[in-house]
Amino acid sequence: MGTLILAVISLFLYSVGTALQALSFRGRVHTSPAITGLVGVLALIGHGLLIWQTVHHDGGFDLGFFQSSVLISWIIVALLLALGIRKPVHNLSLAIYPLAGITILVLLATPSSPRLVADDNYGMLSHIALSITAYSLLSLAAAQAVLLYFQNRQLKHNYNSPLVRNLPPLQTMESLLFEMVWAGVVLLVLAIATGALFVNDLFAQNVAHKTIFSLMSLAVFVALLIGRYTKGWRGTTASRWTLTGCALLMLGFYGSKFVLELVFQQPG
Repeated sequence: MGTLILAVISLFLYSVGTALQALSFRGRVHTSPAITGLVGVLALIGHGLLIWQTVHHDGGFDLGFFQSSVLISWIIVALLLALGIRKPVHNLSLAIYPLAGITILVLLATPSSPRLVADDNYGMLSHIALSITAYSLLSLAAAQAVLLYFQNRQLKHNYNSPLVRNLPPLQTMESLLFEMVWAGVVLLVLAIATGALFVNDLFAQNVAHKTIFSLMSLAVFVALLIGRYTKGWRGTTASRWTLTGCALLMLGFYGSKFVLELVFQQPG
């Protein structure tokens, strides 16, 4: 199946999934989570086939700026759907599905030269896989933190808004956030550890900024978890720390890839 056809199918399904969730959120329709989940799974399949055609090449994987973005958005959707089986995270699709669609559109609109990682370089591939999964999960945590921030703010002002009516209780939202942060921190530690093992020099010119920002982000998340269990941090405080940690992580990854690959035309 052609790349364009797969992209159109994926975009259509993500649009349908977003529309169904938005209508359900506003109380216009009562859509079963199974139906919205099925639409999401079909979109994920189309998205995955598109990745296979655009990211996978003979002899390696193209992990350039736009290709990495499409891959990360796919993993975020996959994590969302997996969590949605047991956790009340369906409303996150209102942000995640459009984000996935945007990465697909940008990939199609911006052709670039392949930047291959050899498919027999298992150590490097394991480091990249752990890094991308950690980025994806912590990005999902950031979306959860945004919802938690606004929910907490509106509850304090006694607003009876659709946001408050449709979200799970505040304690449940906080528990979900910290579960995501815990899992993300474990993956990030493993990613840094495999980088130390398989990357020749973590502080070489082209990866020093990624390493530094990753370590700074890890420090923020660890401080958040310590604050949670020693000082009872929650609500707005937890949201702000989560968003700060995610911003540092994304700045290290996307900021460095943007500058190196798109500005200086160097390997990212």
